[in-house]
Amino acid sequence: MNGAPPSELTQALQSEARSRKSPNMRPRDAATLILLDHSGGATRVLLGRRHAGHKFMPGKFVFPGGRVEPGDRRMNIAGPLDPIVEEKLNARTKRPSPGFARALALAAIRETFEETGLAIGVTDHGAPEKAPEGAWARFAATGVFPALDGLDFIARAITPPRRPKRFDTRFFVADAALIAHRAPDVIHPEAELVELVWTPLEEAANLDMPIITRVVLAELASAAKSGMSRFRARPFYHERHKSWLREEL
Repeated sequence: MNGAPPSELTQALQSEARSRKSPNMRPRDAATLILLDHSGGATRVLLGRRHAGHKFMPGKFVFPGGRVEPGDRRMNIAGPLDPIVEEKLNARTKRPSPGFARALALAAIRETFEETGLAIGVTDHGAPEKAPEGAWARFAATGVFPALDGLDFIARAITPPRRPKRFDTRFFVADAALIAHRAPDVIHPEAELVELVWTPLEEAANLDMPIITRVVLAELASAAKSGMSRFRARPFYHERHKSWLREEL
């Protein structure tokens, strides 16, 4: 899949027609994780199909992810974020801090575990102690310690105003080789994600997905083509005066 020019991407977002009758809400911080499998001939990306009964993006193929939760600020880690990735995550935020960037990355790992059963991290540190209750306690029970040093930050996007749900989402990417545990029976007909597919990156955009997912895939392809330099600018998509902007962080 070739990286589309920024103007083409913003035009695609601009053409999306959706209701704007909801009260204007502050977007919630959220994170998603793009997993890439380089073990075969062609790079494959993991996407999950959302349950058709969901009000938010029903039946669409998406990256696993969701909003940041309080426990994400308390979970222990085995390896820290790359300093440049941390800096980019904190750009254009009201309260930048190492803890904020870390919570975003941990949210991406936790949501991936909750929705797919895949635990990202290492097993040579032993099981994490004193993990927050809920999903992180279940994660710790697998014996995997979450590690952030293998994560990169691809893009940021904020849902436009007056949508039923608004998120300020950071899109992370990691190699599938970092999957340290696979929990069974997470994907089923009544789950949030009813199907998981590893599809060639070149063909992923052919799936039924939200426009922003397609946009981020194009940004990923463009970054990969240029070598994924850690010092590169990261795209930031948001709306101003009813026009989509692509800025750089």
